[in-house]
Amino acid sequence: MKAISASAPVAVALYASSALASALPAALYHPLYARATSLPPVTVKGNAFFAGSDRFYVRGVDYQPGGSSDAEDPIADLEVCKRDVAKFAQLKINTIRIYTVDNSKSHQECMDLLAQSGIYLALDVNTPKYSIRQDKPAQSYNSVYLQNIFATIDEFSKYSNTLLFFSGNEVINDVPTSAAAPYVKAVTRDIKQYIGNRKIRPIPVGYSAADIDDNRLETAHYMNCGTDDERSDFFAFNDYSWCAPSTYTRSTWEEKVEAFSDYSIPIFLSEYGCIKTDRTFEEIATLYSTQMTPVYSGGLVYEYSKEGDATQQKYGLVDLSGGKAEELDDFSTLETALAKTPAPKGDGGYKPNGSASKCPSKSSTWLVSGEGLPAMPPKASQYFKNGAGEGVGLTGTGSQEVGAESPGTASAGSGKPTASGTSSGSGSSNSSSGAAAALRVPEISFAPMMCGLVVFFSSLIGATLL
Repeated sequence: MKAISASAPVAVALYASSALASALPAALYHPLYARATSLPPVTVKGNAFFAGSDRFYVRGVDYQPGGSSDAEDPIADLEVCKRDVAKFAQLKINTIRIYTVDNSKSHQECMDLLAQSGIYLALDVNTPKYSIRQDKPAQSYNSVYLQNIFATIDEFSKYSNTLLFFSGNEVINDVPTSAAAPYVKAVTRDIKQYIGNRKIRPIPVGYSAADIDDNRLETAHYMNCGTDDERSDFFAFNDYSWCAPSTYTRSTWEEKVEAFSDYSIPIFLSEYGCIKTDRTFEEIATLYSTQMTPVYSGGLVYEYSKEGDATQQKYGLVDLSGGKAEELDDFSTLETALAKTPAPKGDGGYKPNGSASKCPSKSSTWLVSGEGLPAMPPKASQYFKNGAGEGVGLTGTGSQEVGAESPGTASAGSGKPTASGTSSGSGSSNSSSGAAAALRVPEISFAPMMCGLVVFFSSLIGATLL
């Protein structure tokens, strides 16, 4: 009898695996399939975010290389993504915010790289050409616009590290533009209804407000009043009032925490980091302290890269002008500040229960009367059943001049998910939630086959040994 080494059954099994693999499409064995990483989806409980059973605090930076004047999609370019994710990992942040993406491109590889570093994405769904115009809100709220932002939802809902969607950014930035608030809130309602009807996992949807004192509170309460289908899942605002050296009281942060003490949904800073004085980021210690965690859920430093004119450039943490990410002084300052103040432990004193806000009354600083919202354009209802289809990316002709399509005022509660639309791909609530999930080989498909081959060949070898 020929001697057989103890490793022979393993070798036979490996040969069988290799033979099976050679019969499968090579694309299925792209490294991303093997290394796709899943982060726990973040949900809302009371006035806080949670990743599983752990309170989630936003600790991150705003990220838009090229700035608003030359909008590009930084997570559609793998080499750019690799360069910058390395810096994010060095800062040990858990969130980046991106203001503009190209929804016609794939983001699977970069979303997976972010997930591997434990980083979530807070995403603005609008682009410069497809957004609500503050001066023409009715005209720019139409089915062409909604189709494009729904396509963005489809693209990013498949990744478990998509943290949240911003339905609008600084649309209201003074008293006159508060008249656009019903249209921003209608977009929030429509996105939530699309997510529900398409059976996508519940991804938080909310608004990012400008750093203005005139009507910040009115905006916050307006976005959180009315029926549940109309209310935001969170409220974020930009705040540059802490200019070092300062204090919790002198910066007015204490005053704001008190003003929001009974607010029932999560609040965080969508931009912070005053440049009127040298930035020390001393405010980070307070932002994640017990003084603020019962009300706030962290914030995002503005901004990652040096952009724009001389004043704007002062916000940058890195210089990308040479193609590489060259660290500026503020980068190491932020890195040190974050290291000195780790994420809080425990639930931070959050409020598990709360009620909707009372809608603000019309006033000299708030130009909205009543609670009614514009009804969704009828043409957009088809997307609830059939899906949005392909996004137009950054080269589309735009939607802002298409014209008004809302038939009037919607009835309260009309935004509840009711359609029987089928779920779309990995955006479905019962699909894989891992980053780059659409790329991952379904483990259940091949595992039984492989196990069967191993058992078969092991039995064959066993019989031979007998």
